[in-house]
Amino acid sequence: MSNYLIVGLGNPGSEYAKTRHNIAWMLLENLSFSNELRWKEKFKGVYAQFRDNLYLMPHTYMNLSGESVQPCSKFFKIDVENIVVIHDELDLPFGTIMFKKDGGLAGHNGLKSIAEKMGTRNFIRMRLGIGRPKYGDVSNYVLSRFSEEELIRFEDYMKLSSEALEYFLEKGLESSMRKYKKAKINN
Repeated sequence: MSNYLIVGLGNPGSEYAKTRHNIAWMLLENLSFSNELRWKEKFKGVYAQFRDNLYLMPHTYMNLSGESVQPCSKFFKIDVENIVVIHDELDLPFGTIMFKKDGGLAGHNGLKSIAEKMGTRNFIRMRLGIGRPKYGDVSNYVLSRFSEEELIRFEDYMKLSSEALEYFLEKGLESSMRKYKKAKINN
């Protein structure tokens, strides 16, 4: 049996591939062991098993993520407390990482869908800061690509995020919440 179900939220399709909303998928593609993940299609997405953990990328579009997470967690008998949802976070500056359990959904439709389908908000979140737009529509912003300035720092951001997730898998939530409390890449 797996310890955790690690869910990376994003949208399928090449038009969304490198957008802010897909930062969680980019993290799963940048883990130190990502080349060892063998993805299989099921649960309205793709999943992989590695070192006693499951990794899931729902292909339902963000607003319906729960339609993938719920059947996967049920099939593999993963308790909701052991579901880790990695997602983009408007309320954290770009390059910032934070772990959280339970709490509000901050208007994030992927989190809303998972909470609705699971019947609880009692899952772990790994929040990857993308910042808020200075002006303009939030929907357009999250579906846009990273700026040139952000791309310069993106590799460092993915490295820190990968280290944080791997630390979590080894040390658990409490220790990760302390170590990565609004951890940020250097400018």
